[in-house]
Amino acid sequence: MNKSNPGFPPFSLSRLLTTVFAPRAGERIAILIDLDDPAEIRDLSFLKRDKYPIQRLGYEVFCKGLQDGVLEQLQLRGGDLFAYRVTGGSNLDLPPDAMDPSGRVIDLERDVYRRYDIILCISTFSATAPLTAFAKRIGFRGATLHGLNEIILGSGLAVDYNVVSQEAERLRSALTRADHFDVDFVVDGVAHTLRLLCGGQEAQKSHGLCRGEQPDVANLPAGEVYFVPTGAEGAFPMRYEDGTLGLMQVTGGRIQKAALLRGDQTVVDAHNVKLAADPVTGELGELGFGTQNLPVSGRDIQDEKILGTMHVATGRSDHLGGSLTPDRFAEAANATHDDILFAPHKTPEIQVRQVRMFRDGETTVVLEDFRPAAYLRQAMAASS
Repeated sequence: MNKSNPGFPPFSLSRLLTTVFAPRAGERIAILIDLDDPAEIRDLSFLKRDKYPIQRLGYEVFCKGLQDGVLEQLQLRGGDLFAYRVTGGSNLDLPPDAMDPSGRVIDLERDVYRRYDIILCISTFSATAPLTAFAKRIGFRGATLHGLNEIILGSGLAVDYNVVSQEAERLRSALTRADHFDVDFVVDGVAHTLRLLCGGQEAQKSHGLCRGEQPDVANLPAGEVYFVPTGAEGAFPMRYEDGTLGLMQVTGGRIQKAALLRGDQTVVDAHNVKLAADPVTGELGELGFGTQNLPVSGRDIQDEKILGTMHVATGRSDHLGGSLTPDRFAEAANATHDDILFAPHKTPEIQVRQVRMFRDGETTVVLEDFRPAAYLRQAMAASS
């Protein structure tokens, strides 16, 4: 039993890699981290800095874990560590080069993407979108674990991903081919509704399994069902990083304008300037629902996977099967994919009163006040 996270087994790197990747003997594995200055990887000097807790875990748990027996146990090769310069935004393209602990500058595509079969990226900002694009073009498998912390290690990465996959499939089957979803928000007693059009598409799942010959990149912790909306209309509240609340006005699938609800007007003004200069930054590229019973970690990468939460995302969507690619943004620095999580701990000022699914002429309540409604509870309890 995991003392820090009761109910979860102790974290096992061997179990995680075996379950997620089912690696074959002789496959090569590498670990990527991001640093403000990649030169800080030289002689592992970044370990002396308190500012790199994510990267420290990447080295101590994953890199050392591989070298201290997991490579031999799983008959893998490599276990090499590389650092690239921090991108500064979620899912922005990675720089072309990186550095190894000897101080040697390497080309990421030539020396990592094309040389390794499995790539783990343990970083500050998510790299799922750019790595997925390279994986599909080159053929490797991988996982992104941005924002890693001890809570995630002891819970979201300690679970059995065979079970996670089964649970995600139950919820996926319950929501797939929806025509649209309506989400009712309440802020300061005022209700707002956002309609997300899905056009009867097959729901997708982030379930943590990345096996076989098919190139893919898993997002860990996993446990999510998602859609790439075909359109959106209405309004929804958003909490900015400083706590300011804005109301996003949505038409044609995009946030057209933000209005201040509470907080700093200059924060909303800056957002509106960005929306006007680069309109695709407001495109709603994802609607997601969590599927796992997990503790709050303080990191969206895990917390958006908690059953009862939901999130939408703006920006880049090509890694999810959408059409919004980095080249369509006015500025490369704006080509992010930014999740907007709604959960009691993250957005206490915002109630998600109800989420309704419309499918085949029927209306079904799926979430109420951050809890799965009866329909989802029955679906999750059903035999897979």
